[in-house]
Formats: sequence, structure tokens, C-alpha cells
Amino acid sequence: MALIPFAWMRGCLRLLGPLRLLVADGWLRESDVDAGLKLLHPALRLNRVFARVTQRQWVADDMLELTLQANGNWRGAQPGQHLQLYLERDGVRLSRSYSLTAVQPNGCVQIAIKHQAGGRVSPYLLEQLALGDVLELGPAYGELSWPEAQQGVLLLAAGSGITPLLGLLRVVLAQGFSAPITLLHYVRGQGQRAFASELQALQAQYGNLQVHWSLTAAKAEPGQLAGRFTVEHLHSVTALQQRRVLACGPAGFVEQVQHWWQHAQLPGALQVEAFTPPAFNAVEGLRAVRLGFARSHQQMQADNLRSLLELAEAQGLQPAHGCRQGICASCTCTLLSGTVRDLRSGALFSEPGQPIRLCVNAAHSDVDIDL
Repeated sequence: MALIPFAWMRGCLRLLGPLRLLVADGWLRESDVDAGLKLLHPALRLNRVFARVTQRQWVADDMLELTLQANGNWRGAQPGQHLQLYLERDGVRLSRSYSLTAVQPNGCVQIAIKHQAGGRVSPYLLEQLALGDVLELGPAYGELSWPEAQQGVLLLAAGSGITPLLGLLRVVLAQGFSAPITLLHYVRGQGQRAFASELQALQAQYGNLQVHWSLTAAKAEPGQLAGRFTVEHLHSVTALQQRRVLACGPAGFVEQVQHWWQHAQLPGALQVEAFTPPAFNAVEGLRAVRLGFARSHQQMQADNLRSLLELAEAQGLQPAHGCRQGICASCTCTLLSGTVRDLRSGALFSEPGQPIRLCVNAAHSDVDIDL
């Protein structure tokens, strides 16, 4: 139970400067200070960012939007970025990356979480996390942004890929963006049309916005699109040749969009973001290699095709990770010896002491890493 109200806690963080100086000079340990501050309020820390859950809203059958109020250590973020979220389950520290659907100047943020069957984090967040509970937040990252040109925009989303695009859309409409905007959202069925009521309301409010859904695993209603992304779905998009394009979804969906865009030769740069691991470069044949984990004093017989993160988890280790696609850098580890191969590009890296991302690198030879 908190000894001080949340509002007081946010304000008193500005008074902790002397304690920060003592920690910086080595007179105190930050972990000890944090242990004392936590007794006053679960979200009170010297430097780390913790946030309280203030609202839970189901936006689809399998997606929940959380509103979080961060403590005074929050340094802000931009719509379209991702947020690393940390929690402990059964004594294990876990982290996941979620897109920001809204960012307020008072430290209030919103994220949307899709249920992942068999997952260790999303079922807990959706089914057990309660109002008033506290979570730790990492820094925001990601480069998805609204095009600067005042020209039409085409938004392509599949599944939970709607979340960063919605964060951007909410902001630019409120700011008065008036060029045509078309959003195509690909979902399995009617119940997965996340934020459907809000998007329909925005479409009614802003004459420059058109929203369409395509059902990929259910019968479409009259007037709805059906099936996965195809060029035919774009026939109704006016002035397509002048549109800037943003796309977000699974890697396979993003690859389809990229293939279409390259042939369409549209102006400007295509912005894409995949929330599943990219299609790995598998030009090499399967070989056996030795993988050593120095700090864990373990070794294993592995192969050269699976990512180091997959292999570490198969060995029973639990390295920190987030996006599993080489973006957030949460799984960065030090290469001690051997050669690793970037599974996306095929590039080889062998310099000892080099930081590598476990989720997108595989062992090219016998390898030792600092894990």
C-alpha cells in the first residue's frame, strides 16, 4: 500500500537531486535508495520509469488498450514509437515491446496489447493486470513518422500493425492535416477490427479520412474487402500515384507491400515496420557448431541457422529481449570469440568484444558469447 498519493510521488521526484548526486559520487547505491523509495510508493524510483495503470479498455475481441501514468522520470516519446515494458513473473524479469497509441504531455501514455496464445506476458496483462498496478517502462524507440509533405497518405496495417498507425493518425487529424488519408486494415474476422468504433467516428468527423477492412479468414459483409493484401484492394484509392505509404504488420505482409511499392514506383520513401521477425537469409546449409555461454558456464551443440536467442532459450537461459527482430536492442550481448552471421543480410562479424543482437544473429562458426 502506498504511503503517499501518486500525485505527490510525481512531484517529489524533483526533490531527489541530492540523492542522485550521492549515488553518482559513490556514497550510496541506487538499488538501496530505490528500495527505500519503493516503500513510500510502488512507482517511486530515483531514475527508473514506473507507471500506474489508470484505465483498461477492450478495443477488439483480442486486444486491450492500457492507459499508463508514468512517474516523473519519464522523458517522453513520439506517436508511432514502441515502448519496452518490464514485469516480473514467478521471479523472472520479462520484457515486451508495444506500440504507443497515444502520448500526452503529462506523462500519460497508451499502449495496445494483443493476446498471444501461450505467451508469458500478454495473457497476464490482459487477464490479471488491474487498475492501480505498477509496471516498469523502458525508453521509447522507433522511427515510424508521419510524412512531412502535405500530400495524400495510404496507411496499410495487418493485425496489431494498426496500433502505431493509429497513434500517428490521432495526432495529425487533431492537428488539422487535410490531405486525403486512406487506411486499409487486414484482420482475420470482424472481432479483430481493433478500434473500429473510434475509426468509424473519425471517418465521420473528418471528410479526408477513409477506412476499409479486409477479412482474411471470415466471410466479408457487403461492401467489405476480402482476403490478404493485393493490388486490387487499392483500385478505389484516389490519386494513388501521389500518396505517401506507411505499412505495419507481420513480416510477410510487409514484404508484400514492399514488393508492390517497388513496382508501383510511388514518390517519396516507403515507411514500413514489421512486428514479427524478418524472413531470415537461409542461403547456407545446415551445419553443427559449438555455442558457449561464458557467464552461465554452459555449452551446447547448436546449428548455424537458428538465432542465438532461440538457441539460448532452448538451453534454458532467459536472456533479456523485446522485439525479437533486431530493433529494440534489448537482447544485445558481447561476442567473445568466433564468427556470427546476420540472419537478415548475411553479413559476418568476428571482432571480439563487439556487441551483437541475439535475435538476428546466428553462429557461423564455434562461438562464445558473454551470457
